Amino acid sequence: MPKQTFLNLPKDKKETLMKAARKEFSRVPLFEASIANIVKDAGISRGSFYQYFEDKEDVFFFLLDEYTKRNNERFISVLKKQEGDLFNTFIEFYLIMLKNFQDKEVRNFFRHAFLNMNYKVENTITQNVTEEKYNKQFVEILSLVNTNKLNITDEKEVFHVIKIIKAVTVQNLIQVFAKDLPNDDSIRNYTFEINLLKKGLYKEGQEE
Repeated sequence: MPKQTFLNLPKDKKETLMKAARKEFSRVPLFEASIANIVKDAGISRGSFYQYFEDKEDVFFFLLDEYTKRNNERFISVLKKQEGDLFNTFIEFYLIMLKNFQDKEVRNFFRHAFLNMNYKVENTITQNVTEEKYNKQFVEILSLVNTNKLNITDEKEVFHVIKIIKAVTVQNLIQVFAKDLPNDDSIRNYTFEINLLKKGLYKEGQEE
């Protein structure tokens, strides 16, 4: 995360540095990114950069975390609009994400993130929480989910349902970039898989 010296910067200076970082991480993946390019575009010295961040990974994950926080706020807004319907919320939110990818810089940033996925990237994108410790946003999501529409018995099951749907969502987004899928195809695939989860796969009354 950024150092206090970055947090103390005026808003315009912070945004100038973030704009330069977004440009670089949209140009190439994290492992190829150049601090030299970031500081050149931002108009600061290399020494100043290290006063604000530990390294390029530090600024990359700060940006990714900021994107994710905004997406979580959008998700909660959609969940409220959908009156707690979890499946409809994920489908609408998926459409919003694809729409955001129409911005070339955003699309390339996430292309590099998804196609070079590791545990830390996935953990940041999904804002992974544990059963033992929910974060504030996840507690709000749990309170908004209409459990009357779900075949679940407790909060633990809601937690795992959301975890499963998130995994399906991430895999579908990876395919968008890996296969350069047109939006219509991606939406069709994603909706099909979400509806499979919604319907369930096991017939009641079948003998084991």
